[in-house]
Amino acid sequence: MADRPIVAIVDDDKSIRHAISDLLKAAGFQALAFQDAESFLASPDRALVDCLVADMRMPGMSGLKLHEALAAAGQAIPTIIMTAHPEETTQVRVSAAGIQGYLVKPFVPDELLDCLAALLGKPGSGPIPKS
Repeated sequence: MADRPIVAIVDDDKSIRHAISDLLKAAGFQALAFQDAESFLASPDRALVDCLVADMRMPGMSGLKLHEALAAAGQAIPTIIMTAHPEETTQVRVSAAGIQGYLVKPFVPDELLDCLAALLGKPGSGPIPKS
């Protein structure tokens, strides 16, 4: 893992990608943002990623299917799934796939940071300054 863990954000909503990217950078992570699963899979940077934060529902491949495709390719990455449509069956499927994090949108920044800390440990820069 790099000095500053690299987190990939995969979400078809541009505002979500930007907000999470800004949050992660402020918290001491490196952030890579992708508009869909296919662009993440095609990226040469995917091999550098320490954690994946992906939306459950996206056009094309879902966040769950992305996690499964990576695992099948031998690149099991700690994953956090986000959803604006919480359903018990979805949470069961996510858990059964071995996904370690599940967040319901909207969530507060600390929920995501706590998930990342549990999966990766905290980056060296400490907590986000409160404004």
